[in-house]
Amino acid sequence: MVTACKEIRVRYAETDRMGITYHANYFVWFETARIHLLKTLGISYKELEKTGCLLPVVECHARFHRPVTFDDLVVVETRLEPPEGVRFQIDYFVSCDGQKVTTGYTVHAFMDKGGQVIRPPGVFLEALEAVRNTG
Repeated sequence: MVTACKEIRVRYAETDRMGITYHANYFVWFETARIHLLKTLGISYKELEKTGCLLPVVECHARFHRPVTFDDLVVVETRLEPPEGVRFQIDYFVSCDGQKVTTGYTVHAFMDKGGQVIRPPGVFLEALEAVRNTG
C-alpha cells in the first residue's frame, strides 16, 4: 500500500451560505491529494497523459462525518493498493485537528486518449514496485 498526506487550507470561496465547506469541494481536494500521491511515487500526471495514458474517475464516493469551515487546515491522507487489472481505487481520509471529517474513495481506469481501456503503463507499475521494495 502507498500512502501520502496533503494539507489543504479551507478557502472562503469553498464554503456555502451556512459557512460550511460545500460538499463538492471535497472531490477537488481528493484530486489535489491524488496528484500529490502520484508525485510521491515519482509520477507526473501531466507526463503520464503525454504518453497517452489517462486515469478517468469511473466511480466516486464521500461520507461526511463532521463539517469544516473557512480557514480550517485539513489533512487529506490517500491510500493506494496496487491495481489488479485495469482499475484501481484510492481511499481518502480527511481530518481536521486530529478528528475524522470525511472518508471517501475514487475508482480509476487506465484508458488511452481514444477512450479504450488499456493495461497499466510500466512507469506506474514500476513506481509501485519500487515503493513496495523499499517499504
